[in-house]
Amino acid sequence: MTSSARAFSALERPDHRFKFFDSLVVIFVTILLISNLIGPKICAIGPFRISGAQLLFPITYIFGDVFTEVYGYAGSRRAIWLGFFGSALMAVMGLVVVWLPPAPDFKDQAAFATVFGAVPRMIAASLCAYWAGEFANSFVMAKMKVWTQGKALWMRTIGSTVVGQFVDSVVIMTLAFGFKESWGTILNLIFSGYVGKVLYEVVATPGTYLVVNTLKRLEGVDVYDTDTNFSPFAKGSSGEKFVALTPQHESSGAD
Repeated sequence: MTSSARAFSALERPDHRFKFFDSLVVIFVTILLISNLIGPKICAIGPFRISGAQLLFPITYIFGDVFTEVYGYAGSRRAIWLGFFGSALMAVMGLVVVWLPPAPDFKDQAAFATVFGAVPRMIAASLCAYWAGEFANSFVMAKMKVWTQGKALWMRTIGSTVVGQFVDSVVIMTLAFGFKESWGTILNLIFSGYVGKVLYEVVATPGTYLVVNTLKRLEGVDVYDTDTNFSPFAKGSSGEKFVALTPQHESSGAD
């Protein structure tokens, strides 16, 4: 935080409406829902086997980093909950429609069930993993931003992903395959998926820098979670410190 930036608390900040937050949330939730739909497809890339979701789902963690870095933990918390409820609604409605008897002339029930008829255990595992992983990612990102005084964005994005993706991988593989597959198989799935997701974040770091710096400049504000209530169930943004960016501060960007 430089001398060219004016800090003020959440209670003191002027009535500021973010320009791009809502649009970013729509894109985030859309990517999340598409990931759920393409997840059942197992793809062969050389000797490797990955699910369709692994191609797209890691982008949600990049969005999580952007939300926390630009809009603070409260903004990220709102996006996470919207994604959670959107995924839950799609999963429940998919099960309901699959369970309804098909019309005699509807010939695609089996294909429809393949896409929308995930077993309840897998749905529960996916939702729990998403919820726990995203909040862990956002918490670490927000804390590291305060500790580093807004410096070393690359360290914060990768560090938060290391934690968030580990939580996500452990939760989903344990809940989905525990007492069904051997623990050796489960550990293999956790490790392979985890490493791939972290590498995804590392490769995407330059793009994350570009998006974060652009959004901060366009929104004209930076957020530090100095005394934020980090409960996933808290409301509002009390405890955040907002920094009004001046042209000098904008040009410095994230280090």
